[in-house]
Amino acid sequence: MGLALAASVTTAAPLAARPLEVLDPAHVDVLFIGAHPDDEFQSLAALGQWQEDDGLRVGVATITRGEGGGNAVGEEEGAALGLLREAEEREAVGLVGIDDVHHLDKPDFWYTLSAPLTIAVWDGPPQRADTLERLVRLVRATTPDVVVTMDPRPLDQHGAHQAAGRLATEAFLLAGDPSAFPSQLTAEGYRAWRPDRLLAQNRRFAGPTGPACEARALVDPAAGLPVEGVWEGTWSRRYGRTWAQRERDAARAYASQGFAALPPTVDTPVDLLPCDWFTVLAENGTPVPAAATGHDEPRHGEFAGWARRVGLPTLARDAERDPPPTPATTIHAVGEAPRVDGVADDGEYPAAPLDLVHWQGPGCRDTADCSARARLSRHGDDLYAHVDVTDDVRGTALAVRDCKRHWRTDAVEIALDPRGASADTSTTFKLAVLPFTAEGGSCAARDADQHQGPAPEVEHAAVPRDGGYSVEVRVPVRALPDRVDPTALTLNVLVYDSDTRDRTGRTRLAWSPSGSAQADPRAWGTARLEGYDPPPRDRAEPVIPTGAASSADSFPSRLQGIRTGVPPGVGPRR
Repeated sequence: MGLALAASVTTAAPLAARPLEVLDPAHVDVLFIGAHPDDEFQSLAALGQWQEDDGLRVGVATITRGEGGGNAVGEEEGAALGLLREAEEREAVGLVGIDDVHHLDKPDFWYTLSAPLTIAVWDGPPQRADTLERLVRLVRATTPDVVVTMDPRPLDQHGAHQAAGRLATEAFLLAGDPSAFPSQLTAEGYRAWRPDRLLAQNRRFAGPTGPACEARALVDPAAGLPVEGVWEGTWSRRYGRTWAQRERDAARAYASQGFAALPPTVDTPVDLLPCDWFTVLAENGTPVPAAATGHDEPRHGEFAGWARRVGLPTLARDAERDPPPTPATTIHAVGEAPRVDGVADDGEYPAAPLDLVHWQGPGCRDTADCSARARLSRHGDDLYAHVDVTDDVRGTALAVRDCKRHWRTDAVEIALDPRGASADTSTTFKLAVLPFTAEGGSCAARDADQHQGPAPEVEHAAVPRDGGYSVEVRVPVRALPDRVDPTALTLNVLVYDSDTRDRTGRTRLAWSPSGSAQADPRAWGTARLEGYDPPPRDRAEPVIPTGAASSADSFPSRLQGIRTGVPPGVGPRR
């Protein structure tokens, strides 16, 4: 149980004896700050225990409504998907006793590893540059003693998760400073508020299991910071089950993200259930000094600079990895253009095929379960790829209009960085092909790249067969977002294997399988174009979707605003 937390926040006094601010309907003792609906789900066992066992009131803040995610239950997208995901989130957290969910109405665009790109989109036009300002306002409005957020370290995780952790940390440190966003105090009637503790989810911590995992003398081996655990095996008196089971009940409410496919019953023996782990970033309102770990060399880089600025420099230990070793190949020119029919005819692909290997998810049982090879060639100013996939179980056939959600079913993805120097995928070309659809035939669409959406300039074909399928594409170099460097072009070829009927992915293969193989261009392999002089072209600026659901269109958000006095979207109080 969270006894260290309860003792620290000292809110166990009878209600009548508590300070006046505790009577404020907006007040919470613990505020969780995440990026998307469902980011809190792996902490729900802890959040629920803090409420039931320690008498703490918990609230949730979500910066976006997850409009850029997939949809395993329908075809809603954009703002409609955001409102659907809000409803799922409110249902899920309500199952552990949480009433208040604040949304900041920022756009969720697509999966990226870049926190700087995420923050730039959240604070770029047509939005106001006020994400941090809104979080500071929310901390002042809800007066929590403890702020819980996501791990701000890169570590191959979603850039929006990193950004939420960074901005929550900054809001924690600024909310008590009267010089930070002073109009919140002078014009809106809030007062400066300094929370006591700052905790970050630590999903990578390999601590003990069973009741002993709540031991307090644990340290994150990289950052040298304290780690606390809350055991999921604790019995809930209110719900009549373990908190691990109640967390699972709640997690299945995030149905649009495929969580309804989780087994309804947690069958892990109670004495082997793990803890929800949290890194202690701040105590008494100030960053925690780190213990020496034997590798205190200074780190450089964008994240390391941020960590130093907020007084947590050791978070950068082992957080920014050097680019991994990557494979290389040569794309040969052919005298006659391959026919895009899904079949690799003689002479169309003269180079040796590229073997795709396991990258993510459960491994293939054998080559019949999942295996793939890719072939590449060039004719004139067109690039060609043929991918042959062995797959013994067909996934869900999605609708053509759902084509960009390829990670939900069987699919091939081809990722190209024309100059081999991109920091994130916003300056790359990524094409997904579904080999079969609900309407019959295949479909192709761009995803999470310089201009996500339809790809009319691309020619594609697929040939499903018993035990697998093949995909063939033609990509004109003019479709790429920059002039090709024939000596530095990087690419990756990926295969998604579902084996389910519930719109959830299973196993992923890649030619270059290091790191986050679909989202980190640094992890893609080099593909040299022999004897090629590409045509000139100007670099195309990224086109990133910024549509987002508004709290003004959400009845639960408006009703909550009336009840708590915190405006929907956490905008200025007038």
